[in-house]
Amino acid sequence: MVFKRLMQAMGVGGPSVETVLSNPNCRPGGQLEGVVHVAGGEHAVDIDYVALGLVTRVEVESGDSEYETTQEFHRRQVTGAFRLEPGQRYDVPFRFDVPWETPLTELYGQHLHGMTMGLRTELEVARAVDKGDLDAVAVHPLPAQEALLEALLRLGFRFARADVERGHIYGVRQHLPFYQEIEFYPAPQYAQAINQLEVTFVTDPQQVQVVLEIDKRGGVFTEGRDAFGRFTVDHATVHNTDWAAQLDGWLRQSIQRRGLFF
Repeated sequence: MVFKRLMQAMGVGGPSVETVLSNPNCRPGGQLEGVVHVAGGEHAVDIDYVALGLVTRVEVESGDSEYETTQEFHRRQVTGAFRLEPGQRYDVPFRFDVPWETPLTELYGQHLHGMTMGLRTELEVARAVDKGDLDAVAVHPLPAQEALLEALLRLGFRFARADVERGHIYGVRQHLPFYQEIEFYPAPQYAQAINQLEVTFVTDPQQVQVVLEIDKRGGVFTEGRDAFGRFTVDHATVHNTDWAAQLDGWLRQSIQRRGLFF
């Protein structure tokens, strides 16, 4: 009897949890739907709760060092407490809101290199937390984000990689504790002046704040420096603008202000 209690305390023969998503594809501001399946084990247990959380990999700068960590950035408890009998099946349908600032992981059906995103299921039994299920999630761009990214591709920029960095962007309304940078190799017409272009989207229900950063090449009499651009795109009017022309104009003006000509 003592051995059986010890095995139960260690989780042996305990409940299992599995989450099945109706569709792992979503967009910022949208929803994920599915069912959490909880199956009873060899003995009755009291479940404190079942919760879901969106997690992603985040780069953190600390002093002179940098490291990566997995961070949960949105969470929802989908059950309260309940008792699970041996062998009992307990199904929990859910709808999980995806935050507007959620980083993108896909573009035109291709995974963005460097990005990870998952929906984690957490089950607590007697103050012992089991984070036993993680389902991959694919986050696709909103029309406003897609319009900007498509404009860069039309100009000849090539996707390099994407990452998520902990911190806040100065002067930008931001709710999550991190932001995504989508990095591009320069288009041929800018290659003599630009090393790299980085794009960040900070999105809310009405608009997308776009932050552009260009890493410039140094010239004979100038040193390489970063230049920033910032503007807002409304979801409702995004298709009223020729974004390729707008971006080309900003890039050329920014480069020429530094004395680096084509």
